[in-house]
Amino acid sequence: GHYISVDTSYEGEKAVLSSPDLYSEEWSCVRLIYQIATTSDTSPHPARLNLYLRQEGESFDRLLWSAKEPSDSWLIASLDLMNSTKKYKLVLEGETGQDKSASIAVFEIKITSGYCIECDFEENHLCGYVNRWNPNVNWFVGGGNIRNSQSVLPKDHTLNSALGHYMYVDSVYVKHFQEVAQLISPKTMAPVSGCLSFYYQLKQESSIVFTVYLRDVSGFYEEIWKTDSALNADWTLAEVDFNAPYPMEVIFEVAFNSAKGGYVALDDISFSPVYCSNQTGTPFNPANAGCNFEEDLCNFYQDHKDGPGWSRVKVKRNVYRAGDHTTGFGYYLLANTKFTSQPGYIGRLYGPTLPGNLQFCLRFYYALYGFFKMSGTLAVYIFEENHVVQEKIWSVLDSPKGVWTQAEISFKKPMPCKVVFVSWCKSFWDCGLVALDDVSLSLGSCQAADLLLPSPGECTFEKDECVFTQKKRGRGSWHRKRGPTPTSYTGPKGDHTTGVGYYMYIEASNMVYGQRAYLVSRSLRGTSGKQCLTFFYHMYGAGTGLLSVYLKKEGDEEEIPLWRRTGEQSISWLRGLIEYESETNYQIIFEAIRGVSIRSDTAIDDILFQAGPCLEVEEIQFSSGYPDSLNEIEY
Repeated sequence: GHYISVDTSYEGEKAVLSSPDLYSEEWSCVRLIYQIATTSDTSPHPARLNLYLRQEGESFDRLLWSAKEPSDSWLIASLDLMNSTKKYKLVLEGETGQDKSASIAVFEIKITSGYCIECDFEENHLCGYVNRWNPNVNWFVGGGNIRNSQSVLPKDHTLNSALGHYMYVDSVYVKHFQEVAQLISPKTMAPVSGCLSFYYQLKQESSIVFTVYLRDVSGFYEEIWKTDSALNADWTLAEVDFNAPYPMEVIFEVAFNSAKGGYVALDDISFSPVYCSNQTGTPFNPANAGCNFEEDLCNFYQDHKDGPGWSRVKVKRNVYRAGDHTTGFGYYLLANTKFTSQPGYIGRLYGPTLPGNLQFCLRFYYALYGFFKMSGTLAVYIFEENHVVQEKIWSVLDSPKGVWTQAEISFKKPMPCKVVFVSWCKSFWDCGLVALDDVSLSLGSCQAADLLLPSPGECTFEKDECVFTQKKRGRGSWHRKRGPTPTSYTGPKGDHTTGVGYYMYIEASNMVYGQRAYLVSRSLRGTSGKQCLTFFYHMYGAGTGLLSVYLKKEGDEEEIPLWRRTGEQSISWLRGLIEYESETNYQIIFEAIRGVSIRSDTAIDDILFQAGPCLEVEEIQFSSGYPDSLNEIEY
């Protein structure tokens, strides 16, 4: 047969292979048979194979899958593609990196309708199912007229003939008590829930345990089905409710107790997005368990016997007190305000009820002001409905004062529970302010969420400068930095993404008045329809100059101004929103101009490009920051 491979004579370049226009009105599965081979042991920039989804109307490709592990045999990758009404292309990208001996080859790409965990075992790649090798008992392919076992079945289930294939485990080689054979499905790459069904046969002379598990990326097993002890000498249908909100593998496991244990056969695994049992329960939506406090408290509430613990407040924009984390202009929650400062005071904020037996990742932003001792001033508890006991899962140790800092906590509880935020004043003399904003909850552990592929068109500057480059490096340039800038009374104290990460800024002390620094995106794909660009900017310092954003279309010399701010704006990160459109390929340019003094460090962070019009409008309220509105908090 034939395969296609990357021409490695062009070092450091990318080879791109693009599909024709495709449509998937129903859920489909992409299977890719590939191999990355290399003779060198380690390379700082190894060869990679990437698969992108290029959707109509999007300026950015979505990375679906990426591999760099070398192997001496063909491997299979299975990726679920959710149904969509838009046309799309699949784009394969081979990067040779700096490894001259590497070769990247693709043998087959196949898109089938249906889910990747479905399989009838008729094809030799077995849909990406793998047997976990064990010296004594293993899953084998049976059927196809091969008489390769003492207890092979006369017919498979798919074709109902001797030519069809199925998977089976035989106890003939069992040497030890409770030997286990595992058949592992490809990982689910998109959230799925519904009914998993399969056919099996079980012939036993002594006890066989046949179990189906779900395994998440952290290796946690959850049993979802087990055979009852009845004998099934014929193909029997099993159905089980299946819920994989985050990446999981399905594992078919057979355990034998003796060498004359009989066998288990398996065929026709299929999946339907409707639950098998008539459970009509709506699946849990984690979005309802978060809040940015812009409109109200969402589904959070307070216990009023505590008194008014947390107040929803906003700050008139000024240069002395930070605004909220969401936009810099909006609302956040503040505890221990002037109405409540009494020693030993506790404020509790309860979240909505969360279902049990799911892995969660809780993220939120907090900022502390005015405490001498920070530790323990804000804590998070889990309150299980049936216990009165609250379990503490997080508390603040130390953090930079007045900086919105991100916290993330993974937890899983067997019973329904609530998250409780508790603020605490130890004594009257040490009762500062605790601020809370942008609480979000996602399914899966936080570590698993970090492994997920970044959303296209997003740049947080945590790893690098993403799609942006400098027009010229040198004195008038943008720098990637974490922590505060070197000059006092100007620049941010921390980044917007986590409070302890990276942002881009201009260092005014290395520049002269009126000097410009450009941060330019690579060429972005033009699309029909509106696009929305969101970013956060920080303009604090008495001498602050200008920050402008331009659109430059391919082939045009002219740079079209989209957005501009002049002078000192606020001590907090503020959100900028720009709606624009460009049918031709284009670049986005961020230009900062240094102001009259060294107190003009201007910074940007968290840039996000999204297809479609902006859903909100940017708030613009110019406040001079003069004493009349200085520290006003609006309740």
